[in-house]
This record gives sequence, structure tokens and C-alpha cells, in this order.
Amino acid sequence: MGKILTRMGDGSPVEIPEAEIMQDIIDGSTDASERGGIPALNDEEVKYLFDIFKRQDRFVSVQQGNEVVMSYDAGTLKIRRHGLIEERIASLQMYEKFMGADTAELCHVDYSYKPLKPIVAYEQTILEQALLVTHVPLFYGAMPNLGLYSHPDGPFPNPSELMPMGKITEAMESYDLAVEDAVTDILFTAESMIASGADGINLDTVGAAGDADFKAGLIATRKLRDKYPDICIEMGMAGEFVLGMHGSMEYNGRRLAGLYPHQQVKLAQDAGVSIFGPVCNTNTSMSSPWNIARAITFMKECCEVATIPIHVNMGMGVGSVTVNEHPPVDITSRASTAMVELCKLDGL
Repeated sequence: MGKILTRMGDGSPVEIPEAEIMQDIIDGSTDASERGGIPALNDEEVKYLFDIFKRQDRFVSVQQGNEVVMSYDAGTLKIRRHGLIEERIASLQMYEKFMGADTAELCHVDYSYKPLKPIVAYEQTILEQALLVTHVPLFYGAMPNLGLYSHPDGPFPNPSELMPMGKITEAMESYDLAVEDAVTDILFTAESMIASGADGINLDTVGAAGDADFKAGLIATRKLRDKYPDICIEMGMAGEFVLGMHGSMEYNGRRLAGLYPHQQVKLAQDAGVSIFGPVCNTNTSMSSPWNIARAITFMKECCEVATIPIHVNMGMGVGSVTVNEHPPVDITSRASTAMVELCKLDGL
């Protein structure tokens, strides 16, 4: 058997024997299966992935008719990675008119709801102008980012400093207070942007600060849904696994720490999320076939249990995309194609 040119999780090219490619696919799926307590990929799905990597084409795609919606978070920031220093409205027009985006998102460089609160009036003006020159659904988004609510940036004691001192109760109380403030800030900004015409609100990178961060996103979503029954609310996660930084936090009687995508989506649905963006983190020391098989195993189960649209997060470092400022198209196209064809996604 020959060798196949593929990549590692960091994007570096590597030649791997065909037998090892097959084994990496099996091992990656097995890893996700054991961690999440979910089914591994079957023989037919493993063969499909192997065939994708055997293909010599630089770019691969789905069969005609299997196209999905392409949504983008933080677009007005990410376009700058390519050296395009454009003002935000022009960036949104590029996403729509040049890149074929099906949705777009206006955001601020301080991509968190807490720092947006004092400048929301300026953001409303930009949003209103952007709506006049774009046609696709336009979201406004940011992160809950509970890290900004503790010392030295916020008003509450820093749990990361309290826990090593053995002050576990005090650390947990600080997280509880941070959740309350974060929900207030999310609602203030989101309601202001909805009033200015936003087609949807995105809570992005939810869970970045652990279970308290996830809880803040869920509570804010529920409150927004109750007040605005028809508004689209998208929730994109920060990682495949909710870290138990607090450890005992619950939502609707379910402990948040330790939840994987197929468990996270059920709570998101209960909270009123319209579109859920699950995550699987990329391991840079493993091959792309291993990472893709692992990501698809998680996402396939998430899609099967979901009753709302699933837009898997597939950017740098997530969804098996390489950890690289400019992810190579040979891997992003293979990862996207396999994700759509095997998981039956609603979007990316």
C-alpha cells in the first residue's frame, strides 16, 4: 500500500501509509465514542472518510444538492486576518457579495458583552447603516466571557486565585455573582441591537470560562426568547466539553460540568436557542484523519438528538480544522464535505 499526503492538526504536511490513515480514522472515532459514551462510526462511514483522503484532488466538495447554509461569526474581525483592513460595514458587504455568506454578523473588536454595554449606542448606529446595504440576515454577536467579571477586570473576587487558597465556597459564590451580572449585560446589549433591527443575536464562544459561562448564556437566551418569541438566537460553544470551574452549577436540574455536544444541545433547546453551534477541538499532535473522524463522531450524535438546526463550528482549531491562521483548503474542504455528508448538518 502507498502513502497519502495529508496534514497534522497544526496544518503541517505529512505523508502517512494508507494502513495508518485507516487506523487513525478508527482511533479518532473510538476516542470520541469512549469520551462521550456515543456510537463510533460504522464501517461504511470509516470507508467514506478513508476514500476522501485517498483522493488526489486538492479541493473536494459535497454532491450537488447537498449544499448547506454558511453562517459566520465575528466576520468583521476575522477578515482582518487576511490583511484586509476594512471598516466593518464594508467587511460585511465582502462576506455577502464576494464570499457568498448566507448570514453575516456585526461585532466589535471587544468581542464580549460586558465592554459593549457602555458603547451600545454607537453599535446601534453601525448596525442600522449596515442593514441598509446588506441583504442576508444580519446578526449581532459577542461572548458572555465571565473572565471579565473577576479581579482585576471586574468587580468580583477572582475564583482562580481563591481556589488555590482553599476558598472553594468563596470562589463558587463569585461565579454565581458573575453569572447574574453577565446575564444583565447580555440582555441590555441584545435588546438594544434588536431594537435597531438585528435579525438575530449570537452568543458566541459560550462556556469559555466553564460551566458558569454556559449557565449565563442559557439564562440570557431564555429571557430573550420569552421577550422576543420570533427573534433568531444562535449559540456557538467554546469547546467540546464543559469545564467544571464551579462544578455544581445546574440548569433545569441538569449539572452543566462535563457535558458533551449531544448533551449541551438539549439544554440549548430548552433555553430557546434557534441555531446551535457545537464544537470539537483539534488536537495538533494528531493527524487530520484522526481529528476529522473524532469530530464527526461527536457531531453526528449531536445532530441525531437535536430538534433545532445545527451549524457545526468549523474554524481554526475546531471541527477538525487545523490550528493555523490560514487553514489549508485541502483539509478544510475534506472536513466540511465529510461533516455535511455524514452528519446531515443544517449548516456550517
